[in-house]
Amino acid sequence: MSDTIEILLVDGDDETVAQAVDAMLDEAAAVLGHPFEGKKVQLSARDAEGNLVGGLIGAHLQRWFFVKLLAVSPEARGGGIGANLLARAEHMAREEGLVGIYLDTFEFQAPRFYQRQGYREIGRLPKLGNAQQRIWFAKEFNNSGSTT
Repeated sequence: MSDTIEILLVDGDDETVAQAVDAMLDEAAAVLGHPFEGKKVQLSARDAEGNLVGGLIGAHLQRWFFVKLLAVSPEARGGGIGANLLARAEHMAREEGLVGIYLDTFEFQAPRFYQRQGYREIGRLPKLGNAQQRIWFAKEFNNSGSTT
């Protein structure tokens, strides 16, 4: 069969391909008894004039909450917005019975920020050449039954 399959680079952002690949993964997980919840979460932080100064994008994945993106505008940094966004996501995840939160960042971004918020490092890509290290963090909730 592999002789008849052609691997093609998709130009741009083809949502049809992305949705089809996502559906294949969802179906395979469901067959194994571990369906993806798929609930997406978006939080926005706005100033008094209604301008977006920060946000968090995440999703429920296998009873964990995954923070895909967390950002605060440069002029609004240092005021607790990032911590408040993360705390809101944690509260929502706990309320919905999830076992914890995980996320990743690069070494030049915010590893110390996540450590200050109570996250522990769970892995990293090796430092190779001038490639920046990517670091994964997690916070388990007490109600998870975890022994860690």
